[in-house]
Amino acid sequence: MQASETTPLSFSNSSSPYPSSISAEEESSSDGTNVGDSRHDKNEVSEEDILGRKLIACNDNEDLECLVIRRSLDISFHPPPGTATRRFPTLPGMAQFSMSRRTRKEDQSLFQKMIAMVSLALLGLLVIFVLLEVSSIVIGPPSEPIGPYKLVEVQVGEDFFNHYIFYNGLDSEGSKGYVSYVSKDQAFDLNIANVTWEDANPSIYYGNSTVTMEDTTTTKADNHSVKEPFVYMSTSPTDAGPRSSVRLEGLRRFNRGLFILDVRHMPAGCATWPAFWLTDEPNWPVNGEIDILEGVNLQTEAKTAMHTTKGCDMYDVPLGVKTGYWDTAVGVPKKNGDLDMTVREARDCFVYDPHQWLNQGCVAISDEEGTIGVPLNEKGGGVFVLEWDPINRFIKSWVFAPHSTVPDNLRRSIESANDKESINKVRPDPRTWGLPYAYFPIGVGTSCDANHFRNMHLIFNLALCGSVAGNRFFLDCPDLKKEYGTCENYVKANTPAMNEIYWKIRGVYVYEREWERSWVN
Repeated sequence: MQASETTPLSFSNSSSPYPSSISAEEESSSDGTNVGDSRHDKNEVSEEDILGRKLIACNDNEDLECLVIRRSLDISFHPPPGTATRRFPTLPGMAQFSMSRRTRKEDQSLFQKMIAMVSLALLGLLVIFVLLEVSSIVIGPPSEPIGPYKLVEVQVGEDFFNHYIFYNGLDSEGSKGYVSYVSKDQAFDLNIANVTWEDANPSIYYGNSTVTMEDTTTTKADNHSVKEPFVYMSTSPTDAGPRSSVRLEGLRRFNRGLFILDVRHMPAGCATWPAFWLTDEPNWPVNGEIDILEGVNLQTEAKTAMHTTKGCDMYDVPLGVKTGYWDTAVGVPKKNGDLDMTVREARDCFVYDPHQWLNQGCVAISDEEGTIGVPLNEKGGGVFVLEWDPINRFIKSWVFAPHSTVPDNLRRSIESANDKESINKVRPDPRTWGLPYAYFPIGVGTSCDANHFRNMHLIFNLALCGSVAGNRFFLDCPDLKKEYGTCENYVKANTPAMNEIYWKIRGVYVYEREWERSWVN
């Protein structure tokens, strides 16, 4: 059969992947008809036309041939709405051909997406930064304890002992004092802890100023006697030898503060080792120790000692920030048994520093004589102050003896501490007191991390002999050494000198800086 034109392709609904009808030319060829003559006819159908007609026939068809044609020519198929689409397996050759045509476009699209994502991330960081800056302006910096000092604890009179517990037992293994600390009930029964009301003498201690004792106020011009309370702590002999004594451990824990001690008499003389200090015994020396007032035998100069773990020293102390000087270490035994006769300043707070005495620590000494011990007692006592300020990166110490040398601001702070009207309280301002005798830089930018000192409480104790006063007994008290042989034998003898071994305290006042936001570092 010979046709003058090509019959359009039609596709059956059978499962065969090939067309069910062919062109008239192909059919005549199969019948043996000479097709070559018709190809030279002016109506000859070209291959491009055949392909176009096939594409038209493939408009809504999912057969394999149509799928191959569309994928080969990278033509998308959009079926009519509601028409189910069958998926055929992708032939390896087809996928490679299609991927090669799309790779460049996909790469460009992926690159653009990456650029967009990076831009969004940078924009987000910029927004966060702007919000933080705005919040710091609107809300302000975080609060820190940098404000003026506020009174947080007043330890005076009958209330004094309520701020402490009485340690009951032998002295620590490290101190080995020749005493036995007793309970509160025992201490009061033995009369080695008590509160006594005595006549005040404002002219001696406070000049012409007004003195406030709880609800009673007078001036030196008044003729009426005014009494004020004093806390006493001492020792008493025992048949066993070690004297009964008192050790108070504060109930409150501190991580900073201004600590003021108004003392009228301290234990002094050979064999004595009293102290007023801060520490955290269960975590010693990890949480540190600061000795505010400590006396040994006949010493007469106030000193502040700090004891820590390794990594805290005072070799970076600025010039012109203190009036005192450093303690020294010489004759320290070496590992081979020889003595190191090099004189070194005690600037390393590490308790096991090999070039200093065991547990010597970093020790600053007052440049003024007569600030502790017997000379202090002859002056009627004095005022000792420790300022522990990790935010401002320092620890400082002052001693003012006699009381007539107490700066006006500090004097009025002490006088008004018991005033029930808070408006009358005077805030201490150490900036007005002059240079301290001790200055220890701590915190950021120093050689001693502020975390070496934390969670500490106040301690009063009265030790005798022991690892310090006892070991120095032959050096500080050679005549008594010759007479009694040992420090312990001297204590057992219960000489009249034992009567001078007592604390007489007017009060302890603790302040802490108020929390504020600061715009200036």
